[in-house]
Amino acid sequence: MAKQMLLDATRGQKTEKAPWVPYAGVNCAFLIGEKAEPYLKDPNLIAKGIVEAAKTYHADGIPLLFDLSVEAEAVGCAVEYWEDNVPSVRSHLCEKQTPEELGMTVFGKEDGRWPIIFKAAAKAKPELDKLDCAMLGLVAGPLTLASHLAGVRIFTAVKKNKEFAHSVLKYAGKLCAQSARYYVEMGCDLIAIVDPVASQIRSETFKEFVTPYCQEAIEVINDAGKTSSFFICGDCTKVIEDVCQLGTHGFAIDEQLNMNFVRDIAMKYKKGFGGNLKLTLALSLGLLSPREDALVSLAAGGTQGYTFAPG
Repeated sequence: MAKQMLLDATRGQKTEKAPWVPYAGVNCAFLIGEKAEPYLKDPNLIAKGIVEAAKTYHADGIPLLFDLSVEAEAVGCAVEYWEDNVPSVRSHLCEKQTPEELGMTVFGKEDGRWPIIFKAAAKAKPELDKLDCAMLGLVAGPLTLASHLAGVRIFTAVKKNKEFAHSVLKYAGKLCAQSARYYVEMGCDLIAIVDPVASQIRSETFKEFVTPYCQEAIEVINDAGKTSSFFICGDCTKVIEDVCQLGTHGFAIDEQLNMNFVRDIAMKYKKGFGGNLKLTLALSLGLLSPREDALVSLAAGGTQGYTFAPG
């Protein structure tokens, strides 16, 4: 376990070897024999779970939570909890009206599950420090959060009703920045904006609706001296250079991208990059050998700014 090695790699620097970050999420609950819902509502269980995951997987970094419903729940969206997965957002407050029309404000520390997360971080951070393991704070990205607030309408609105889309995305960006402030305060070493659905849009749409509404959160993270990253899912080939131009120290992608291609783009922009262990084909379905898949990713990623992680 080597926290500094992870931070250096995310900042695009050369490391002795590629650091390793398992995005354990609610798998942490499984490791301690708990169901996802009670786990996500109990700070003691969260702390116990992520420390256990760090030990079990010999992690150099571990997310405090991997749950993108936190921000939406904190502003009043209804979520449904599951026994073996993260919550699903079930109500979309901005389906018909903008946040301004609804008089929506930014959440505070007492809203939603934030009190639980603060307590979990306070308990887990000293234990992770003893293990030389970084604690990651994951912020729901602006487009993903906008889809929680407005539902699927946001994906047509970015073309057909730009005024509405900008209103929702601007508000989502404010929530992202607030989350980033909280994770800074909790002592997270690396804070990532996680926007999986941002791969579903074109480059020009990304520049208009994602780039500007990430900036406040990125500024919060970087100004605090923390390490910043941007996580994106799917085939993000058409926006990968836009991701590199956001202003974060690094980025992470999923299994759908070729690691050689990603490495070359990262090198071009002097960014750290992470992935690309195949979560579906290797880890979940076993259609590929996880060991062989890991060796391929490690060979392609190298030791210049590379973090080995599930795709």
